Amino acid sequence: MSDHLKRLAAEKAAECELRSGMKLGLGTGSTAKHFVDIVGERIRLGEHYLCVPTSEATRKQAESLGVPLTTLDQIGEIDVCVDGTDEFDPALSLIKGGGAAHLREKMVALRSKRMVVIADASKKVARLGAFSLPLEIVPFAHSVTAQAIEKAFAGLGIKGEVRQRVKDGAPVVSDNGNLIYDGVNDGIPDPAALAAKLDGITGLVEHGLFVGLCSAVYLASDAGVAVITPSA
Repeated sequence: MSDHLKRLAAEKAAECELRSGMKLGLGTGSTAKHFVDIVGERIRLGEHYLCVPTSEATRKQAESLGVPLTTLDQIGEIDVCVDGTDEFDPALSLIKGGGAAHLREKMVALRSKRMVVIADASKKVARLGAFSLPLEIVPFAHSVTAQAIEKAFAGLGIKGEVRQRVKDGAPVVSDNGNLIYDGVNDGIPDPAALAAKLDGITGLVEHGLFVGLCSAVYLASDAGVAVITPSA
């Protein structure tokens, strides 16, 4: 997704979703970064927002732009959360966590009246799973937890392998101090069923399936931005 299309999607979401005085959830990643920039621009023009960032990277960006920040503990309900995604299907179920921020992203989304996603056509899929499923796992006995996740995949007939994410030769660690794994799979026919199984695994802090949380996707292409809503 080119920076131009990322910006286009962010601008359309801001135009349709933002009203001065709102409480916002600020997403993480290269697309969400454009939306945070727009919030900063609007604040400089005199609008007012109070925001919860979903990662330390987003917090630092927002602070550099003079965006007022708070926490979930303090804010109560959020009006709208705007974030990117790694994949979405026709029901607007998502896979998120390519940036290892899916725990905080999901916590913010769950406290929001409305979650919207900004993306381009490459993120639209008929069935989730081409993008490996991010998994945040506590360090203690993490390989045992990974084995339990593989069994959950197999129990639903999904061929999958759970691999620890490594970058520059070192394990990837989330902002919360946990390890990141990725569930490589051959497709997820029922995201809700898999999410329910994963929710019951001790040691798995959070998975990157966002089911029933997204209200709309602002989908950018060279032809403009379409607003996609869930289909049954």
